[in-house]
Amino acid sequence: MKKVWSVVMSLGMLMGSLMGIAQPKDGDQRMNQDIEVAENILGTLLKQQMGRRNFFPMEVEGTYVAGHGVTFRLPSGVGGMLMGGFNMTPDMVDVRPGGMTYSYSFTDEDCEDCEREQIRAREQVKRPKAPKSAEPKIAERISSDSLTEDMQGSFLEVSKSFLADYGDVISGLKPDERIVITNRSDGFDDGFELIWSGSRQSKRKLLTVEAKRSDMDQLKQGKISRDEFMKRLTIINTETADELAPDLEVLSSMFGRLYREDLSKTYYVQGNVRYERMKDFGVIYTMKVYSSVEEDKRRFAMPTVDLRNLPQAERDQKVKELYPKFESDLKENIVEYGRTLRSLKDNEQLVFNVRLTKCVGCGIPATLELSIKFSALKDYSSGKATKEATLAKVSVKKTGTQ
Repeated sequence: MKKVWSVVMSLGMLMGSLMGIAQPKDGDQRMNQDIEVAENILGTLLKQQMGRRNFFPMEVEGTYVAGHGVTFRLPSGVGGMLMGGFNMTPDMVDVRPGGMTYSYSFTDEDCEDCEREQIRAREQVKRPKAPKSAEPKIAERISSDSLTEDMQGSFLEVSKSFLADYGDVISGLKPDERIVITNRSDGFDDGFELIWSGSRQSKRKLLTVEAKRSDMDQLKQGKISRDEFMKRLTIINTETADELAPDLEVLSSMFGRLYREDLSKTYYVQGNVRYERMKDFGVIYTMKVYSSVEEDKRRFAMPTVDLRNLPQAERDQKVKELYPKFESDLKENIVEYGRTLRSLKDNEQLVFNVRLTKCVGCGIPATLELSIKFSALKDYSSGKATKEATLAKVSVKKTGTQ
């Protein structure tokens, strides 16, 4: 009888273990499903709000990071006239007898709508101008400021409504996790650039709205009012800054050198480490890192560790082994070299957005976002905080799994 009971207990423990293993997979599947539903809702709300001003597909991309929450990225350039992933906000348009003069520059060769816009733009440019005597001495200029403000207002209203009315669609969030809606791209892909004749390029607006899951729950349960919920939202509304900052350029150069093939002992960069200064937010550096070069017939060389002629399996294994050191070294370099900055304010952030080397099935993240407040770097530089305490203040967000 004891033997039978022992077998039953063992089977019960085994089934419990199997259920424990399967549960996260079910949770991941539900989370992905919820995110796709939420993407559709948010995209629909934006289309309704934008109306005829947006005639390209409105794509919204959501990603979940455990411990942080879900981030929904809107097409780059919301805050201007949206055209798919393109920012269509003119700074000024010159209006003269005979029509407006402007030009487009598209990078998406497969976009039929883009091609039609190119043709339309060329036709307008070809239109004969009125006699010189008929032109006013000073061209009338139509500012796009009101259009930009309208788009920003639409973005904010849709984001607030979505968080209040539909945020709980994502059922798997923990109380301390959040939903973030932003027009900030990941910064890895060169986007569309619009050139308006006779005017400067518009500044890019950064808009972010976020809410905690606990606040969304309290709103649904009637514990707080809608007005109180809106007050608890975190809203960032800033733009790219134009002022020159040599220290930001120097830090870009530092990391470009640190992560060259001959100095890095993990992954390396090719080309520049780009950055963007965001007014009242901080600075965002963007890195694409690589691990290897394919030499011939699925054989790889890994220059930072001086290995050559590796088959795919050995290359992937080495990439996995190098990841923890890469993350650790990057945090340390951000702290050690980031403290050389001078142009950031105490409450602004130093952010590194990193796209990792491709390694299918390796289990490493697809992207990393490391950030730290400048005040923490100042405390370390002045001796008020230890290196260990400062490293602990570096926030690390991992997105996607390869």
